[in-house]
Amino acid sequence: MKLTIPRPEYPRPQWVRPDWINLNGQWQFEIDHGKSGKERGFQEPGLELSGTITVPFCPESKLSGVEYKDFMAAVWYKREINLPDDWAEGGRVLLHFGAVDYEAEVWVNGTAAGKHRGGYSSFSFDITSAVAAGSNVITVYAVDDQRSGRQPRGKQCGGYYSSGCDYTRTTGIWQTVWLERVPEAYLAGMKLVPDPDNACAHLELQLGGSGVKSGTKLAVKALYEGTAAGEAAIAVSGPSAKLTLPLTEVHLWQPGSPELYDLEISLVRDGQILDTVQSYFGLRSVKLDGMAFRINGKFVFQRLVLDQGFYPDGVYTAPSDEDLRKDIEISMGLGFNGARLHEKIFEPRFLYWADKLGYLVWGEHANWGLDITTSEGLAGFLPEWLEGMERDFNHPALIGWCPFNETWDKDGTKQNNEVLRIVYEVTKRMDPTRPVIDTSGNFHVVTDIFDVHDYDQNPETFRARYEPMKNGGEVFNTFPKRQQYEGQPYFVSEYGGIWWNPDQKDEKSWGYGDRPVSEEDFLARYAGLTDTLLDHPMMFGFCYTQLYDVEQEVNGLYTYDRRAKFDPEMIRRINSRKAAIED
Repeated sequence: MKLTIPRPEYPRPQWVRPDWINLNGQWQFEIDHGKSGKERGFQEPGLELSGTITVPFCPESKLSGVEYKDFMAAVWYKREINLPDDWAEGGRVLLHFGAVDYEAEVWVNGTAAGKHRGGYSSFSFDITSAVAAGSNVITVYAVDDQRSGRQPRGKQCGGYYSSGCDYTRTTGIWQTVWLERVPEAYLAGMKLVPDPDNACAHLELQLGGSGVKSGTKLAVKALYEGTAAGEAAIAVSGPSAKLTLPLTEVHLWQPGSPELYDLEISLVRDGQILDTVQSYFGLRSVKLDGMAFRINGKFVFQRLVLDQGFYPDGVYTAPSDEDLRKDIEISMGLGFNGARLHEKIFEPRFLYWADKLGYLVWGEHANWGLDITTSEGLAGFLPEWLEGMERDFNHPALIGWCPFNETWDKDGTKQNNEVLRIVYEVTKRMDPTRPVIDTSGNFHVVTDIFDVHDYDQNPETFRARYEPMKNGGEVFNTFPKRQQYEGQPYFVSEYGGIWWNPDQKDEKSWGYGDRPVSEEDFLARYAGLTDTLLDHPMMFGFCYTQLYDVEQEVNGLYTYDRRAKFDPEMIRRINSRKAAIED
């Protein structure tokens, strides 16, 4: 019987090399409730753990083979790997983790390889000095405390049972683990800023490994549908280099029309290629213009839907790459052109499919669970947020950042506004090309866009509160004592959430407002709420809650297992009607 590797696809599609080994599959596993594993020598290569798990699925999930739902203070993983002989003969060996929730410590053959804190960002360690040809043992220790108030947990439930809008937790490894071989001096990363107005792209490349020798050049080539479309080269002598890549053909990346360039990046010396990476990019610009949000100079009304990135059998991890693509195709089939990626930093493969399909996304962190009533909240938030921004910066589908969502008071104590202000300012400095919403819904401190969340289920009262804005009257503000509108572009970034799933009998199931009495009643309510936002000349978009049910929250347009509740064409017709503000 041939064993298959779960999630076998290359996990980092914007930075591809041929020499890699996917480490997903069966690992040894053990829960460490007392966090005593180090004392018991779990990190030693010769000690076997008591159980097994299927990586990259978290132990709470069915696909992991463990399906343990209670809190786990810490977990251990161990796996023996076989390193090819030629991997040990030169170059560097890197060990990559897509994501480990929350604090990870790694050993290779009993030697400490490194530590990382943050449950949503990717990280890697250079393990060259610890490995040899043949058998090697990798050990991972992950500590997770969703109830501590010191870490972002997103929609992972802080109680034993899932309840309300908090769901099954994720502990430990939940994205692909893999090995990569690179040269002694190698291409380590890239930041690309597209410039359609000047028919070029601006690149900043980072180099890793040992020092680059004199005479080394960085060569970049763009291709469009296999044909050369621009090239540039520059001499390099340090850890980074900047260059501009002029393009001989201009093809714009746009929603629903995702023109993409392939990119070949090489380190070259004396005519010999030292390292090569395959990538891609989209040529597009984003700009706020009065009340409008322009993409490549054209106003595009953002018909967004809330996507929480949960899966019945995989929890945080999609069972397959096809499931990631399918969620986007489901959304587009309903007439949405994008999504708020909600309370979770999504994996790169989702963003890859958004790029490929022309689907707009907003990047958001999983801030719920983190105490930001004092400045200490920055330590638990900012480093991981910046890692996520750096990783996802080059995706053309990503058109805005939203570090926080609904920053409610904690035990009667208000948020520390300086935490939000600092994160906003650092985000803008890291990326001046995209707009930033400081905290979606509430409580705004400094923001490029003013958004509100409004779950009124009555289309008439919903419409009435936004009417004065049409003629320069009062702008609706959900919390006027806590946040001030200052003339920014405006939209309702959560609405609807209509409770509808007649087949779900779970007593805990819920949605917003009263249940519609029939499918016709649902569609009338959906149309009434959505028409209000489409017809409003000051709205640049909307975001409907939500694409699919998640556990007990049954307000999706699809069920949790991705079955349509309605004829998708009926929803598409409502969503696709021309908006008042559109060109």
